[in-house]
Amino acid sequence: MKIKVDRQDKAILALLQADASLSVAEVAEKVGVSKSACWRRMQKLEEAGVIRERVTLLNQDKVNLPLTVYVSVRTNQHNDRWAERFREVVEGVPEVLEVYRMSGDLDYLIKAVVTDMPGYDRLYKELIKADLFDVSSSFVMESMKQTTQLPLRYLQEKTQ
Repeated sequence: MKIKVDRQDKAILALLQADASLSVAEVAEKVGVSKSACWRRMQKLEEAGVIRERVTLLNQDKVNLPLTVYVSVRTNQHNDRWAERFREVVEGVPEVLEVYRMSGDLDYLIKAVVTDMPGYDRLYKELIKADLFDVSSSFVMESMKQTTQLPLRYLQEKTQ
């Protein structure tokens, strides 16, 4: 379901994406609405599922997880039982940040963070418990762009 928003809703979303620690009063002041109107708008956006969650992003280097790895997985078992086992395995590994079922040559793409190569080896040993057919890993050498902020220009605006 697509939701329609106005300029003020977009401004609220942009501010919260940049800094979720802003208080309602700070957001209201920057957007130019009352605190109660801002709170109602934020609640509406949460109820509609536009705001999924509010989190604090940590610096992975500062928490001793400097190495990001993308793991490409292929399976020869395309059944519900295997998929459920795979889901259980990846959900049980805290270093796994994201998992996607893919189209094309690979079946799944995993993004994980580890301390070092021995940390990757421990991750690998956990992942293969899912009975994988083929695993290939690529390590991030340099992060050229990293953001959690979605572009808001695709949101449909209400016409007044």
